Amino acid sequence: MPYIRTAVESDVPRCAELLGILFSQEHEFTPDAELQSKGLLMIIHKPELGRIFVAEVDGVIQGMVMLLFTVSTFLGQRVALLEDMVVDPAWRGKGLGSLLMDHVLHFARREGLGRITLLTDRDNEGAQQFYASKSFTRSGMVVFRKHLSSSSNQVSDLLQSGPPFVPDRD
Repeated sequence: MPYIRTAVESDVPRCAELLGILFSQEHEFTPDAELQSKGLLMIIHKPELGRIFVAEVDGVIQGMVMLLFTVSTFLGQRVALLEDMVVDPAWRGKGLGSLLMDHVLHFARREGLGRITLLTDRDNEGAQQFYASKSFTRSGMVVFRKHLSSSSNQVSDLLQSGPPFVPDRD
């Protein structure tokens, strides 16, 4: 029976392996287990940044998804970016993705998040159909990206400094 839970530090090697599967399917990314492990550990150690959820079957992680938190000034509340939804290929089509997504949606509502945004490859029709089946709708927004550094240490330092939107508490 599948079990959905929050990831812990000992899950990082398997989660990095799953990210390797995901990133090898995406056009813009190249897997790097060391970098992925650093990012996973940042989120696990700083839950104010987000949450990583894993789908465990018979003691083995077979899927994962993460939510990264930010604030929407439009909505005036916290929102999340859904990232890195992946199920081991041997377990696809068996309902693990739906269990993970249902868990994420329940968590987001319970936490009072106002919206979840996600990105998927333009040609990943299976993922697009899955997200549509979970009531996600296409946005008219266009994604732009600028890499600020090729140095993983500088990126790590930025991420470890905390979430980008911290309100003053005067």
